[in-house]
Amino acid sequence: MDSPLLWSLISVQIFMGGFDTIVHHEGSERLAWRTSQKTELRLHSIRNFFYAIIFLCFGWTEPHGFFTVALSFILVLEVLITLWDFVEEDLTRKLPWTERINHTLLALNYGAILALAAPVLWEWSLRSTAIYPANYGWWSVMATLAALGVGLFSARDLLAATRSERLERGNAAALAAGLPPRQHILVTGGTGFVGRRLVECLVVSGHYVTVLTRNLKGLDELAHPVRVITSLDQIHNADRLDAIVNLAGEPVANGLWTARKRARIVNSRVKTTKALQELIRRLDRKPACLVSGSAVGWYGLRGDELLTEDADPDPAFVHEVCDQWERSAAAIGQLNVRVVILRIGLVLGVEGGMLARLLTPFEFFGGGVMGTGRQWMSWVEHDDLIRVIVRAMSDTSLRGVVNATAPEPVRNVEFTQALAQALNRIALLHFPAWLLSSTLGDLGRETMLGGQRVVPAKLTRSGFRFRHPQMEPMLLAVTGARKPRPGSVGQDGRSPARSAP
Repeated sequence: MDSPLLWSLISVQIFMGGFDTIVHHEGSERLAWRTSQKTELRLHSIRNFFYAIIFLCFGWTEPHGFFTVALSFILVLEVLITLWDFVEEDLTRKLPWTERINHTLLALNYGAILALAAPVLWEWSLRSTAIYPANYGWWSVMATLAALGVGLFSARDLLAATRSERLERGNAAALAAGLPPRQHILVTGGTGFVGRRLVECLVVSGHYVTVLTRNLKGLDELAHPVRVITSLDQIHNADRLDAIVNLAGEPVANGLWTARKRARIVNSRVKTTKALQELIRRLDRKPACLVSGSAVGWYGLRGDELLTEDADPDPAFVHEVCDQWERSAAAIGQLNVRVVILRIGLVLGVEGGMLARLLTPFEFFGGGVMGTGRQWMSWVEHDDLIRVIVRAMSDTSLRGVVNATAPEPVRNVEFTQALAQALNRIALLHFPAWLLSSTLGDLGRETMLGGQRVVPAKLTRSGFRFRHPQMEPMLLAVTGARKPRPGSVGQDGRSPARSAP
């Protein structure tokens, strides 16, 4: 099969397939960590295995007779699996436009490859059965590298499909235990990482949820039924709201902190919170509480100091953001509404946030320690944070600032080792402080090299118990390294009642 045109088309197929796998499957879509994509992952695994066979056969052999028929059968089977895969994708997820275009180009290019290869394969099939060695120089080398790549992802997708069965998070309704029935709740930022899960747990628990969002593209991922609004003006004065959860805000870590970015980060939070104040002011019936987000960045960069809600801050941009956000939320307390301000740590879950961005690099041995690795990371598991939010809505004794972090913060080096262990990998890399500071500026210095050692004093005193108080067992559970054990903590976060003697 010594045809430069055919090999050129094969090289284009390899490039587009690699782009689809790395940019879409591993990048934007993160299929390996989505429980809904088990079937798609299995199809990808089979198809990649067939591709490995095809590339090696084309690169190093000239099959005749029965072996040509077998290779042709694999080529046709690959087409059928691809068609099945297209149907499965459309049924289980919304493909980005770039992936749809790439799939179309892959299909057209593959059709051209089959059209050029068909006469050659027909001729070979008529000869006596045998396999002859062949060498097409750099084309053979390229085919070998491609075979190794698709073979690697074949195994990876099969393992991911098996692992996805251990990523199931259980009944979301259990997270909302403790709320009175049929509450009317407004959630701002409901399409974000935290907001989506909160909306899900509220909806499946039978509550009436209104979501304020600017991200209309994220509506497909929301649990339904929900009422979606793009402006608080769409809420009438007579509408009932029992509670408001305020999570809206420009993402902090998705770009360099230019002057314009800093302004968007601050203004998006303050503007939304002030709009909530005006909404509450005009409502005929005031909500019982407002649960407003903030972050442990309020404390600034405090080194090894143990920080409770009574600690003072140090100057930093992250403090400035949180301080303005908290002040605008605290003002709502003057309207006879109980206000709870949650200073949230790093929210860890495989569905989004920081941990989701680190999973693929760590899986492919690209993880490592940042700076000295001694900076503290105050964190909270995704579902534990949902339980904290629900507790803040239902527990009238909670008000003011509340640290929403697990009780055992860890250093960056400890987190790195725990994540590598959970993924059964090693983390050998080291990202020096000068590199992060010079490339990311204050974003790197404050969010990656700095940290806070925060503990949830108020939650602990209130009797709240975290299902995931420690980093290592939490990562083992959420990454599917092992199935989580049933906890002894009550669904509402309170300690279980003891039987009378």
